[in-house]
Amino acid sequence: MPRIQLRITGDRDVFDDVVNAIHGLDRIEYVEEIDDFASDIRDDSSSLDLSDDVGSRTYTVEIEVPNDKVGERVREVAEETAGTREAAIEFVYPDENEI
Repeated sequence: MPRIQLRITGDRDVFDDVVNAIHGLDRIEYVEEIDDFASDIRDDSSSLDLSDDVGSRTYTVEIEVPNDKVGERVREVAEETAGTREAAIEFVYPDENEI
């Protein structure tokens, strides 16, 4: 079964809205928040005198769908929901996670 991973950069309530919208779709096998190891990395070059807790946070979710057609619907709903809340969304493909 196809799996989709996506990252949302924004407030926690935006992430929750996207996840709830995905849960509302038919034929979703599961939706699970996963740890995003990249979210702990700090880029000192652009934030030297800033606190680490300023700004948005990145959340990652994995969704399992029965087929590509349902997967496309998940992408559409996630983009639409994140877009209405002005949050950034990124789809992560399996080969991008391999080292």
